Amino acid sequence: MYDFELVKPSSVADAAAALGDEDAQALSGGQTLIPTMKQRLAMPSKLVSLAGIEEMQGVAVSAVGGIRIGAATTHATVAKEVAGSYPALAALADGIGDPAVRNRGTIGGSLANNDPSACYPCGTLASGATINTNKRAIAADDFFVGLFETALEEGEIITSVDFPTPSAANYQKFDQPASRFALVGVMVAKFDDGVRVAVTGASESGVFRWSEAEAALNGNFSADAVAGLSVSADGLISDMHGSADYRAHLVGVLTMRAVAAC
Repeated sequence: MYDFELVKPSSVADAAAALGDEDAQALSGGQTLIPTMKQRLAMPSKLVSLAGIEEMQGVAVSAVGGIRIGAATTHATVAKEVAGSYPALAALADGIGDPAVRNRGTIGGSLANNDPSACYPCGTLASGATINTNKRAIAADDFFVGLFETALEEGEIITSVDFPTPSAANYQKFDQPASRFALVGVMVAKFDDGVRVAVTGASESGVFRWSEAEAALNGNFSADAVAGLSVSADGLISDMHGSADYRAHLVGVLTMRAVAAC
């Protein structure tokens, strides 16, 4: 590791001010940033820790209905606190990484990083959640721009995430055993105004909604409705862990499993 300055603001306003300094970078759970710094792939001279900001912690009832999760809330806390109100999201959080990761990693850090195989982007997109920042509210459909890219502007901080609660939902994940990221993950969420299906781990462009499956499930919410559907392998990830065709197959299988488990 190299020398850098670490500041620990106690409010979002103070954190935003600190991030205005040249070469400053936000630090949430550090599960991606710290290993990246150790490898010298990123070398910020100033880290602004968000871990001690109380207003970014915990789970509460959202003002717009559903639940609001503070961006600095750990995966382990989400798994525990939303088990009664949103079991599928709790199960998703409980399946991230290992205990060490779940007790340090945060929902805000995961969303801001937008790893193409991460679980939270999938759960957030399937839920039609809203990502709140110190500047605005961003719909999940508009937040995930591409591979490791989001709609966040320079210095913008995720403060909380509002999740509407579906009438039925399930997340199915095929683990890459070494990293415990999703080789493919699919979340299905049923709301009064329709079904949302999100996929992670498969596309070179990151998390995406499978609109064809959504249309089929809106007409008939059963595993049979998506049994004959498949996604194109074009643009899907192909690596040593699985070909694009294999990932395309997994998308279909996991979607059926998710619907059946709802």
